[in-house]
Amino acid sequence: MELLHALGLDTKILIAQLVNFAVLLFVLWKFGYRPLLKFLDERQEKIEAGIKNAEAAEKRLHDIDDKEQTVLRQAQKEAQALIEKTNEHLNQRKKEMMAKTKEEIAAIVKKTKEELEVEKKIIFKNIKQETADLVVAALGKIISEKLDASVDAEYVKKVIHDVSS
Repeated sequence: MELLHALGLDTKILIAQLVNFAVLLFVLWKFGYRPLLKFLDERQEKIEAGIKNAEAAEKRLHDIDDKEQTVLRQAQKEAQALIEKTNEHLNQRKKEMMAKTKEEIAAIVKKTKEELEVEKKIIFKNIKQETADLVVAALGKIISEKLDASVDAEYVKKVIHDVSS
């Protein structure tokens, strides 16, 4: 003790300071250090949870990106199939329309041929009639004597029959 006294330390004050230090240490530990550790632990848990959530969000984002790519590829395949189906339908429709047009053209050609044939017959009939009339007129001039009407008509019929045969 004399050593402490020689250093200028009072034992009563030293003990009081030690008790004060212990009380202060207890108060700081109880009300300062423990809440601070609790706050740091909570903060660490929040940070870890945030990191886990960020990793999970990144994984979900990656999964969504993969799904999006898959959906896009599927949509492209479906669009390509739809385009091919439409092209096939258009080609089929084109063939059908071409066949229908050919049939219509054939019908028009047939009808035109029939009309031409009818006109040809009418023209030949008219030509025969005019030829017969010309023959009668020519015969009338050639034959000076006039035959009776029944002989004349019979002769014209015979000439027409010979010309048409």
